[in-house]
Amino acid sequence: MIRGEPLCFASSPVALGETAELRLKVAESYTAEPVTVPVTVVRGGPGPTLFVTATVHGDELNGVGILRGLLNDADFSGLKGTLIAVPVVNVPGFLNQDRRLPDRRDLNRSFPGSRKGSLTARLADVLFREVIRKSDFGLDLHTAGGERTNYPHIRADLGNPAVAELAAAFGCPLIVDGAGPEGSLRRTAVAAGVPTVVFEAGSALRLERPFIEVGIAGVINVLRSLKMMPGEPALPPLRLSIDRTHWIRSRKGGILDLRVELGQPLRRGQTISIHTNPFGRERSQLKAPHSGIVLGLTQLPLVHPGDAICHVACVGRQEIEAWRAYWENQPDENGRSRP
Repeated sequence: MIRGEPLCFASSPVALGETAELRLKVAESYTAEPVTVPVTVVRGGPGPTLFVTATVHGDELNGVGILRGLLNDADFSGLKGTLIAVPVVNVPGFLNQDRRLPDRRDLNRSFPGSRKGSLTARLADVLFREVIRKSDFGLDLHTAGGERTNYPHIRADLGNPAVAELAAAFGCPLIVDGAGPEGSLRRTAVAAGVPTVVFEAGSALRLERPFIEVGIAGVINVLRSLKMMPGEPALPPLRLSIDRTHWIRSRKGGILDLRVELGQPLRRGQTISIHTNPFGRERSQLKAPHSGIVLGLTQLPLVHPGDAICHVACVGRQEIEAWRAYWENQPDENGRSRP
């Protein structure tokens, strides 16, 4: 949609060609001070509106790094359209380094929210009214939760053509198909007619430069694909759509020694981890029950029976071989070439 001027955010009009840093009021704190969400609105010439949100879960910080790098370093002089950047959606959780809000609800299960509901519902309502409904497209930036980490990938409802096109534009080689949970930001936005995808990369409570750089490049790819910025998107040589994933769980408790890394192709029967007692004895191995790609891993070295160890993307033999050739040409976790 081509949007002209003006657009109002937090009752403040932002004209074409302007950049504004605004505050969306959500509630009040215990000391009656306003609780606000910071929003940067960058408007160029007439064009579509893209929102980019981060920290819907308050401890997922890589999205903050992505938007900080994008807003500080990208050249928006040729922008056509409007970028709405919300680097810290869940301000109370962010301040407490906590995934949830103080009422212990999950914001990403609470959309579209309610003006008269809980603190979480009110925050969801403000974001939905002031940001999502004023946009034509959306990107929601996440990391793994808890003590886990994710290989960079997109989550999107590929049954929706506009969403599938947006997912492909980001430039991640792995796209996990699915509508998303009930009450999630992306599912609710898509239902409201705003194609939205999720970018997942890295772990909570960290700023991880390699994942941040992938995210910045992906947002710029989307802006270019939407003709909001000049230039052509840089797309990967390989793209796999994944319709099924599976968590491999520990059979025994103990001290964990992982033998795989993020993005690694797995073959059936391959050792994922070795578990021992504190003396290093009573060793047991956890092996892959099927082939796939390592999409996520635990970061905790101590495990109980049943703990989630390795999140595997299930793909066919041809896809695995294509991914193996791609992955072996990527640098390892330390930036070195793989042997």
